Amino acid sequence: MEFKLVGLTSSAELQTLLFGVFAFIYSTALVSNLILIFTICTSRKLHTPMYFLLINLSLVNVFSISITTPKLLQTLWTHRNTISFYGCITQMYLFLVALGTELFLLSFMAFDRYAAICHPLQYTVIMRKEVCVAIALAVWAAGIINSSINTGLLLQLSFCNSNIIDHFYCDIPPLLKLSCSDTSLNEMMTFVADVFYGICTCGLTITSYCFILRAIFRIRSTEGKKKAFSTCSSHLIVVSFFFSSVIYTYTGIRSSSDYSLDKFVSLLYSVVTPVVNPLIYSLRNKEVKEALKTIIERVRLLRRPQV
Repeated sequence: MEFKLVGLTSSAELQTLLFGVFAFIYSTALVSNLILIFTICTSRKLHTPMYFLLINLSLVNVFSISITTPKLLQTLWTHRNTISFYGCITQMYLFLVALGTELFLLSFMAFDRYAAICHPLQYTVIMRKEVCVAIALAVWAAGIINSSINTGLLLQLSFCNSNIIDHFYCDIPPLLKLSCSDTSLNEMMTFVADVFYGICTCGLTITSYCFILRAIFRIRSTEGKKKAFSTCSSHLIVVSFFFSSVIYTYTGIRSSSDYSLDKFVSLLYSVVTPVVNPLIYSLRNKEVKEALKTIIERVRLLRRPQV
């Protein structure tokens, strides 16, 4: 009826230290993403398709880190590493929803940059309001459908051997290892999902950036090249960081024995990425920084005593 999460370490001293570290990371992720959402919503200059998709990315980041980190913090603070069977399944389901949604969202953000750089005159038509809303609904639907299929298949399995999950949250690979049922169908569907997501998300992203790079190299002025590349450099950093860690975890590249490395890679996309994303998009984005300065100035004016 319950599983035991091994977590990150068994040392009580390290657990106390890690609690402080992850509490800081979690609070920073929540605050930075919510500030980014507030900044975009209150600044009319940022009411564009790119920032509409960025709001969705920030929502996914808040959603994903809130699925894994609170349980990790509870384990580190109370040293209680148990989680109920259905609590584990729920955590896995929600995390897969967030993971699938973010993969598709990052891909469509690459397409948005392709449309802006390669077809600037048709950009407002290509990325009109109806298309943006349809993209947002589609990426969330894709995440929910994929997660529902994999979770439904997992519920058909029996777990009668060990109940110890060598991880800090519930995920498909460690759970399949604990099952005493035939997991061939689950492994096949996981492989199919990997191929589907790989072709759709990586394919769309790589194709978009191939056209973007071709368009940038055709620009004659150095200043024009820098300006064009700066509009997609932040997204390229996030995509490289997120995709590489996810591909390692959910494909055959991952190690079958080095669990410490597996946990470290999982930390990258489940905990680190949600706090890094808003920082990259704000610190490397002139429009966002200007909007933040405007908000800060408004707050200062409101706090001044009226004469």
